[in-house]
Amino acid sequence: MSTARPGLVAIVDDEPHLRETVAFALGRDGYRVQTYADGGEAWEAFDRELPDLVVLDIMMPRMDGLELCRRLRARSERLPILFLSSRDEEFDRVLGLELGGDDYLGKPFSMRELRARIKVLFRRLDPSASNGSQPEELITAGELRLDLQRYETRWGDRPVELTVTEFLLLAALARTPGHVKSRRQLMEQSYAHDAYVSDRTIDSHVKRIRSKLTALDPAFAAIETVYGVGYRYRAPEP
Repeated sequence: MSTARPGLVAIVDDEPHLRETVAFALGRDGYRVQTYADGGEAWEAFDRELPDLVVLDIMMPRMDGLELCRRLRARSERLPILFLSSRDEEFDRVLGLELGGDDYLGKPFSMRELRARIKVLFRRLDPSASNGSQPEELITAGELRLDLQRYETRWGDRPVELTVTEFLLLAALARTPGHVKSRRQLMEQSYAHDAYVSDRTIDSHVKRIRSKLTALDPAFAAIETVYGVGYRYRAPEP
């Protein structure tokens, strides 16, 4: 997100009233807003220029939100994506997270909650906004190296493309190798300003992190599930 101008939020939903209402609220918050009635229309615009954040419905004509998310993640892992879904679409919500969505919100939702989540997603793009102290710069755990200023991840000498959410969650685990982190602790450390995240959300992001690291190193097994508790990043062998 550029510091020289307000963030650009794209709203992709086939409900005209929802698009209009959300666009009005976000405009009052100071964001620039673009709206699209379906995934196909949005992709035509995104193929030319990506926004800074996407609010994305799942069920839409021409191209649904899941397919649009796949295409967006092929273009950018850093772009924040917030899914909107009906309450009875749990499978699609989880699939959306596994495809790379950063968060989801069930319909009907309160505008205050949506605005708060968007604010959180933008804040998490700025590592200096987490606290007033000097932020740490690097986390190294065996082959893993996380640059907290650039949001860059490497496994050995190879780069790993992670979303911002995945990066923060992996950093929360790798910061204290060998320590078990509950899902609640991981929520607090990777979603520091968000009280809405579920256990299922954390599990979906961990699954994506494992998949990406295993693709680079089939022997990768550093993230261990501690059943009934949470996850642990296995301490590197000396």
